[in-house]
Amino acid sequence: MPENPTEPFDVRTIHQLVRMMKRYDLTAIDLLEGEKKIRLRRRGPVAAGLIQAATQVGTAPVADPTLSAPILAPVIPAPSNDLVIESPMVGTFYASSSPDSPPYVSVGSNIRDDSTVCVIEAMKVFTDIPAGMAGIVSEVLVKNGQPVEFGQPLFRVRPA
Repeated sequence: MPENPTEPFDVRTIHQLVRMMKRYDLTAIDLLEGEKKIRLRRRGPVAAGLIQAATQVGTAPVADPTLSAPILAPVIPAPSNDLVIESPMVGTFYASSSPDSPPYVSVGSNIRDDSTVCVIEAMKVFTDIPAGMAGIVSEVLVKNGQPVEFGQPLFRVRPA
């Protein structure tokens, strides 16, 4: 922690957090220590391209095709009767427990409230994600190994 008690966090800590954000492709970090708070946010290259295009007078924001694709996929509304399982955290989505194992679920899989549907890895910690609902998986919305954000839809489920 900081040597000077008036500084909320030392510069080395902030540099480590920025490196971690780049390494794990994180877009945000919030830290609280007592009444001290630090919030780090970063923009990807596509967001910067959109902002630059939007600042030009008389032009609509258009992404530069030479920039990489956005991290977040567009959210497609679920059919009225389907429910969505969302990511409870930021990390990397894995459909199975190991590369040699079959996916936990696929389209047509029957799931229960306590069924594990995937694993999300963040900072070398693998977290099993439970379905939290019963039904039949109607769509898998992310690819194995894809980075996911908090609240990002992962699966569509037809309720049982």
